[in-house]
Amino acid sequence: MIRRFIVAAAVAVAAAAPLLAQQVTKGEIASVTNFARLETTVACGGATKTEAIPELKKMGYKAIFNLRLSTEPGANVPEEQAAAEAAGLHYFHVPFTPATPDPASVDTFLAAIQDPANEPAFIHCSGGSRAAGFWFIKRVLVDHWDTDRAMEEATGLGLVEPKMKAFVTDYVAAHRKQG
Repeated sequence: MIRRFIVAAAVAVAAAAPLLAQQVTKGEIASVTNFARLETTVACGGATKTEAIPELKKMGYKAIFNLRLSTEPGANVPEEQAAAEAAGLHYFHVPFTPATPDPASVDTFLAAIQDPANEPAFIHCSGGSRAAGFWFIKRVLVDHWDTDRAMEEATGLGLVEPKMKAFVTDYVAAHRKQG
């Protein structure tokens, strides 16, 4: 009787697992600022040097999404793209800044992140807030999460900048009305 209860409880927990948010873990990777990842789906980070790319490949990431503007100090987009391609990773440069936000950048990201060949993905900017913000939008509009749950996860991944939080919240509200 107890054994059946334990088995039934384990089955119930396993069935509910996909409904729960994945665990955000922080880590140290040489040459990546503010590295935070979900168990199997995504990692978000800040400034990333090309030396980190082979390690990201070893960790199983399939794509890199770089949200930094080419003009940001240390962005090195051509070098990063070459390193990603040399490592066999898909590379997307989707420049974005909350100072002058362009919703088309989010649209480009959402189209690419939905391709199964691009997950798990590593998304980065300079500090991690833009990357986590884009993930928030994906969670709400593509995965159909409620905003509170998605914001909790995105905050854990690094969504801390007030302008970015305002942009992603407004973007989601506008696009929910359209859909």
